[in-house]
Amino acid sequence: MDLKEFFKRIREIEATIPEVYTLVVSMTTSDGGKAGVVTETPRGIAATLIAEGRARLASPEEITEHRAQVQTAITAAEKAAIADRVQVALVSDFDLEGFRQKTKTKKG
Repeated sequence: MDLKEFFKRIREIEATIPEVYTLVVSMTTSDGGKAGVVTETPRGIAATLIAEGRARLASPEEITEHRAQVQTAITAAEKAAIADRVQVALVSDFDLEGFRQKTKTKKG
């Protein structure tokens, strides 16, 4: 393929992509590319991948599913971060009684 034609094709594909960032789905390639991997990428890179035959634009259903998976992962990460911040201290009855006596002594 002529390089001018190749880059012209990339520009044409890029012009059809309305979003600045878009989702593409990888395709099986001879160099070991795995099919079905959804990736969010800038419009220019998406156009290059499509022109090279390495990816295709994600369908609306795939976009919805991917966004739901991302939201689930974000929620899980936020819950894990909150759980890491919670601190629990186990205090025996003996230690608690000693603490109460110290606070009574300080007040009185």
